Amino acid sequence: MGKLPVLSGLEVCHILEQNGFIVVRQRGSHRIMQKRLEGSTITVPVPLHNPVRRGTLLSIIRQSELPRSAFESEQ
Repeated sequence: MGKLPVLSGLEVCHILEQNGFIVVRQRGSHRIMQKRLEGSTITVPVPLHNPVRRGTLLSIIRQSELPRSAFESEQ
């Protein structure tokens, strides 16, 4: 496994958008992203902080059901 990079909330949103998520709403510093699947919907709240804490990023990865490699750095 590669190393998780330090990402901002906007960078995390961009990665999610590249993987089929859309922005459904925003309240304050949190953007709610959703991906509709057949029979279910995945909802992921993303804090627009810079940087997003490592534990928060791991939680977003788990909730989004995307592979960790989608967020890992190339370094």
